[in-house]
Amino acid sequence: MSPEDQTPEAAVVCEDVGETLAYIGNVLRASDLSRRHGRVSDLIGLVVEATGLQAEVGEICMVNGDRGHPPVPAEVVGFRGQRTLLMPLGEMHGIGPATTTRATGTPFRIRVGDDLLGRVIDGLGRPIDGMPRATAGKPRSANASPPDPLERPRIDTRVDLGVRALDALVPCGRGQRLGIFAGSGVGKSSLLGMIARSTTADVNVIALVGERGREVKEFIERDLGDAIAHSVVVVATSDQPALVRIKAAFTATAIAEHFRDQGKDVMLMMDSVTRFAMAQREVGLAIGEPPATRGYTPSVFAQLPRLLERSGTAQAGSITGLYTVLVDGDDMNEPIADAVRSILDGHIVLTRELAHASHYPAIDVLQSVSRLVGEVVSPQVRAAGQAVRHLMAAYKEKEDLIAIGAYQTGTDPTVDAAVALRPQIDRFLRQRVDDATSAAQADQQLLDIAAQIGEHTGVGSDPQFAADPIPAVAGAPDGGDPAIPGPLSL
Repeated sequence: MSPEDQTPEAAVVCEDVGETLAYIGNVLRASDLSRRHGRVSDLIGLVVEATGLQAEVGEICMVNGDRGHPPVPAEVVGFRGQRTLLMPLGEMHGIGPATTTRATGTPFRIRVGDDLLGRVIDGLGRPIDGMPRATAGKPRSANASPPDPLERPRIDTRVDLGVRALDALVPCGRGQRLGIFAGSGVGKSSLLGMIARSTTADVNVIALVGERGREVKEFIERDLGDAIAHSVVVVATSDQPALVRIKAAFTATAIAEHFRDQGKDVMLMMDSVTRFAMAQREVGLAIGEPPATRGYTPSVFAQLPRLLERSGTAQAGSITGLYTVLVDGDDMNEPIADAVRSILDGHIVLTRELAHASHYPAIDVLQSVSRLVGEVVSPQVRAAGQAVRHLMAAYKEKEDLIAIGAYQTGTDPTVDAAVALRPQIDRFLRQRVDDATSAAQADQQLLDIAAQIGEHTGVGSDPQFAADPIPAVAGAPDGGDPAIPGPLSL
């Protein structure tokens, strides 16, 4: 039939059929015809095994729940024979034999944006503070590569932490990564709260990985306080699945990278890397990895640098990382502590002995090291810090003799000075949680103590040293450690 012979009704029918065929063609072109659905064949412990599923490692799959249960998101963590190994990102309610699964075709992503400031979210980016979910921003993969090492600017600027013992003796550069090593109950959370309230960074991103549920609200209201306004808190409590605890660390890092890309200086605080490693150990053992040192699987030591190297300086902005390490049995050389210490740019040690003596923050200065102290502080402050460390080491060496009264005054001028100045050094190192001190104030107090060291040792007691400490480091060799002549000589 020619178009001229068609009735108006027939022309309308042909037009509708043409539109329908065009719509079907568009749907077919947009459809993923290669997607294959699978079925649950086994569930042992934390691992769901599925057959017939076509997915990649790291891809998110949905396991359909039975008997009215909602679908359970799960991530592909490995393969065994012809089966795909999945670990749920939630509770495994509703999963039964032959339950259908489908691949989403995308890895785990979170939506990041400026409206996350002041919010508390879980390890998967969902709000837990009772407020609506943040909808601004763009989805961002939680996994990313660290910045190119040749494109990282050198660290030459100090960031204020608000803690005298750290700013003066263990200074932190903008973009540096420091580890806080301590046992349980010695004040790690309180120290992080002090830093979050007093730091000069633009944004705080705080990850509480494997934290006790009771302590989350306590940390936010007591330790963090008003600093929540420019902070993002990511929480994965100890009862959450192992994969969610792992995702919390990567989620917090991805959020920090978002603000870093805007040119901001971000303070990323993670408590703790040890619980992240324990969660990774759970995953590794569940999928059949062989245990290595103290039961930690090889994937644990492969994941640690992938996580820790993502912080640091970049072409735009920086991420200053503070990572707590919960040492097992106060053993500073246990596997995770040793691995983390070799990756980071310094370490801060909190000891139980100082905590038991009500010395807070319980920072053991002699065991703490910042690898960038020569880059971020002046030679005068560095020399003063070395003088104070020397004095503290001399006192520690003779501490037992002093305690039992066997040390006689006049035997060693350095020890005499250490005994005389110990109360002042202790007052300098102790600090209330609500006492914020700038780095400049900490430097001046340290220089004052160094000047008194010279007076007590009887060498060059120049009263102008505290105000003008430049002569104390005159003649320091270029590129080397500054000498400590004049009033700093011990």
